Amino acid sequence: MQRRQFFTGAAIGVATASVSRVAMAALPEAVQQTSADTAPPWTPPGVTGAGRPYNPVVTLNGWTLPWRMNDGVKEFHLVAEPVVREMAPGFLVNMWGYNCQSPGPTIEVVEGDRVRLFVTNRLPEHTTVHWHGQRLPAGMDGVGGLTQPQIPPGKTYVYEFVARRPGTFMYHPHADEMTQMAMGMMGLWITHPKARHPLIAEVQRDYCFLLNAFDVEPGSRTPQVNTMLDFNIWSWNSRVFPGISPMVARLGDRVRLRIGNLTMTNHPIHMHGMEFEVTGTDGGPVPKTARWPEVTTDLGVGQMRQIEFVADEPGDWSIHCHKSHHTMGAMGHSVPTMIGVDHRGLVRKIQRHAPGYMVMGERGMADMGAMEMELPDNTFPMMTGTGPFGPIEMGGMFSTVKVRADQRPGDYTDPGWYAMPAGTQAREVPAPAQPARAPSAQPATPPADASARKPGQTHHH
Repeated sequence: MQRRQFFTGAAIGVATASVSRVAMAALPEAVQQTSADTAPPWTPPGVTGAGRPYNPVVTLNGWTLPWRMNDGVKEFHLVAEPVVREMAPGFLVNMWGYNCQSPGPTIEVVEGDRVRLFVTNRLPEHTTVHWHGQRLPAGMDGVGGLTQPQIPPGKTYVYEFVARRPGTFMYHPHADEMTQMAMGMMGLWITHPKARHPLIAEVQRDYCFLLNAFDVEPGSRTPQVNTMLDFNIWSWNSRVFPGISPMVARLGDRVRLRIGNLTMTNHPIHMHGMEFEVTGTDGGPVPKTARWPEVTTDLGVGQMRQIEFVADEPGDWSIHCHKSHHTMGAMGHSVPTMIGVDHRGLVRKIQRHAPGYMVMGERGMADMGAMEMELPDNTFPMMTGTGPFGPIEMGGMFSTVKVRADQRPGDYTDPGWYAMPAGTQAREVPAPAQPARAPSAQPATPPADASARKPGQTHHH
C-alpha cells in the first residue's frame, strides 16, 4: 500500500533561520500512498521518544503520514507533485497533491509537540504550504511573497513550529491558489490534546475528511481551474459516491466526524437517524453551553466542524450534503426540463438520424439511476450507486454511517448491508378501496337581490 522514496541531495531552503543545519542534514522518508481505500489508523511505532500517546484518527479514503523523531522533534516530509486520483472505480482525474494523493496525507501530532515539516516541490511551478488555523511564527505561515519566498520547482523548504492548541486544521498552498487548490492541493492536520481536556470528549471512532469540488468535463481527465461556480464533481476527500467508504461504528460508540470545506460554496451536511452536536471548529473546542442538538450543520468556505454523536441506532444511515445537486455526478446544465412532454412518435424519428438518442426527463430523472447510457470514456455518471433494494440514485457528496451491535472495537471493515428486523421496514400495503362519496350538494338559491352596491350608494330597482 505504501512505497517509499528518498530525496537525497535535494536543495533545501529554510523558511526561517531557527532550524539547525544538523536537522537539515538528512531528510526523513517521503512515504507515498497509491491506494484510494480508507487506511486503518496509523499507530506510531513503540520506540523511545515516540511522543505522547493519542487516539489516532481515520481519514476517509485517505491515510496518516508517518513521522520520525529527531532529537525530540517530530519530522514529516511532504512532496507536492502531480498525481492521478481514482475518484470512483474507473473514473480517474489528473490532479496535484501530496505524496501521491489528493488530498494529501493527514498529519497527526499532539498539543505541545515541536514539529518539523520538509516540503519538496515536484510541481512545474512554485508553491508554498499554509498551515490553516495554526498559531505559529509569522515566517512559518506559508504565504508566498508575504512571509517567505515561493518554493521553486525542485527545491525543498522546511517549516518548524510548536503545535500550540488541540483541534482540527488543514494545510493548503498560498501560491497560485486558483490553480493549485482547484487541482486538489490540500490536506488535514489533527492536533490531539496532550491530556484529558474538559471540552474534548474521548471517542471510540474518530473520522476526518475534506469537502472539495472539481469541474471535469465529460470525457476529460483534468479539472478546469478557471471555474468559479459551475462545478460538476462534488467530492469528499476527492472521492465520489459510490467510491466513498462507509463510516462504521459499534452500537453505543461515541463517534466524532471532523469535516473541512475547501470548495467555493457552503455545504449543509445532514445526517440521518441520529442527532449530533457541533463540538469544535478550527478556532477550537465549542463551550458546552454553546452546543445544541442538530441533524444538519452548514460548513462555510474555509471552515472546519467537529460533530459528535452516540451511535445508538443500528442500521445504515445516510450522511450527505443537503444541496441536492451536490449528490449527483457530472450534470449537463443545458439539458431542458422535459417533464410532462409527450415524446410518443418523436423518438423513433430522431433515432433514424441519431441511433443512440434517448428521452431524458419525460417522467422525471429517476430512470437515469438504472439506465445504462453510453458515456464518453472517463465520465462519471450523473446518477449511480446501488443498494440492497436497487439504485440509490446518488453520487458525489454521499456516504453512510453503518452502526452494528456486533462490530468489534477497533474494527473498521465494512459489515455489508443492514438486515432489517421484521416489522421495521416500509412495505407495500393493498390499495385502499375508494371511499363512498356523498351526493353533490345543490348550490344554494341566490337571494332575490344579488346586485352589488358600493358603500353609500343608493340602490335602484
